[in-house]
Amino acid sequence: MPSFATWLRRSRLMGGFLSSVAALVALATLAPLAPLAQPAPLRIVALGASNTAGWGVAPAESYPAQLEALFAAKGLSASVANAGIPGDTTGGMLARLDREVPAGTHLVILQPGSNDERYGSGAERTANITEIGRRLDSRGIKLVIIENSMLAELPASELREDGIHYTPRGYGLLAERVLPLILAALKAR
Repeated sequence: MPSFATWLRRSRLMGGFLSSVAALVALATLAPLAPLAQPAPLRIVALGASNTAGWGVAPAESYPAQLEALFAAKGLSASVANAGIPGDTTGGMLARLDREVPAGTHLVILQPGSNDERYGSGAERTANITEIGRRLDSRGIKLVIIENSMLAELPASELREDGIHYTPRGYGLLAERVLPLILAALKAR
């Protein structure tokens, strides 16, 4: 029969082993839950026309893509879907709203542009924007509107030859100006 000292030594070794096994079992049990503890990435949709799409620049140079990069640079997980269609009007944006803004979206950036006036539907612009806002609000989705006045504040040196669309740097400046508006809107939720 082993001495008390031998028994105690074996018990301590076995206890340390059992504690280690218990810790591993606990970690293995909790590991699948770890992703659930992480906040889900922000889901943002940029809805608009050609200046949202990034007409004439590479997709990575559009303001939605540069905005997503700004979020990443701040250590914030966000996806910014580009739902810009060149030539679109607010009526078109309203018609495709449900298709372009999936469930789980936190915020929509609406850049209505000036195509309504260009195509003779300027009288409908305000009503369409109001309805877009109403539909998003009913779904609990925040809305930030980029009016033409914000675009007009960008340096004229960043306009392309057509005087309507921007250079990659111009879209980058727009993304920088939109970011604080989005952060403020999301804090209000």
